[in-house]
Amino acid sequence: MRLSVKEARALLKSSKCRGKTKGKCLPVEDTLPSKYLSKKTTIDNIVFDSQKEAEFYSELKLLQRTGVIDGFELQPEFILQEGFTREGKRYRPIKYRADFRVYYPDGRIEIVDVKPSKSFKTKEYRLKKKLLLFKFPDIQFKEIY
Repeated sequence: MRLSVKEARALLKSSKCRGKTKGKCLPVEDTLPSKYLSKKTTIDNIVFDSQKEAEFYSELKLLQRTGVIDGFELQPEFILQEGFTREGKRYRPIKYRADFRVYYPDGRIEIVDVKPSKSFKTKEYRLKKKLLLFKFPDIQFKEIY
């Protein structure tokens, strides 16, 4: 008997098995932690990927209230390369999503990415950062560890 996609999703949701290790089913409470051991945190009904990111958001709110910054934007997206079609095949655009875009009173705009530590930069992240800096040379980019 084959299951439809909808039935399979419903079965997975109702199952107490959330992962597998060497063929053995892991109960929900024994599933592995996130890739970077980060803990999702919620502030102002916004879910952040890590506590560090949530703390930086709180700092930005304070800086905005005191007038040090004009404002900020959560998860701005940049198109690093447009999508295209070649020989009938469609290639999606390459995008980069930063954690924050900060606006200063003097007109400066800073892109901020919050990382758990310097050692947690994936190859994909390093490549996209290079493409971002090349395509937008006037942009100020800051990494928070």
